Amino acid sequence: MERTLIIVKPEGVQRGLVGHVLARFEAKGFKIAGLKLIHMSRELAERHYAEHQGKPFYEGLVAHITSSPVVVAVLEGPGVVATTRLLIGPTKPAEAPAGTVRGDLGLDVGLNIIHGSDGDASAQREIALFFTPAEVLAYPRAVDRWIASA
Repeated sequence: MERTLIIVKPEGVQRGLVGHVLARFEAKGFKIAGLKLIHMSRELAERHYAEHQGKPFYEGLVAHITSSPVVVAVLEGPGVVATTRLLIGPTKPAEAPAGTVRGDLGLDVGLNIIHGSDGDASAQREIALFFTPAEVLAYPRAVDRWIASA
């Protein structure tokens, strides 16, 4: 089954939006296979944002994501990477359609509420940064039978 990583960023945690954000993905039918509230270390943030190292906004990204607790989650389901990206919306909340997480809740590009893996390879890499294999759980749900037969 396909998996992806999402991070509810510090502003989402501080604004009390974690449950609301997670509920959107659960309502879509995705299963939460892993979930943590963490205070990300600088080292972990640098590894997570390694592809942006050297860019002008890199230091701001690292400083922001380490400023306060975040919630990291592994979501599971068919097409979860692509569908999650659609539900999240574009990086800039002003360009994100209503109905997306960023369109409805984001304040600006630096305070856009959520991170989501942008592809299968990055999802696997990011999940491994935040979760051990034992922390990502496989469990059956009744809805899994409906999805499999569709």
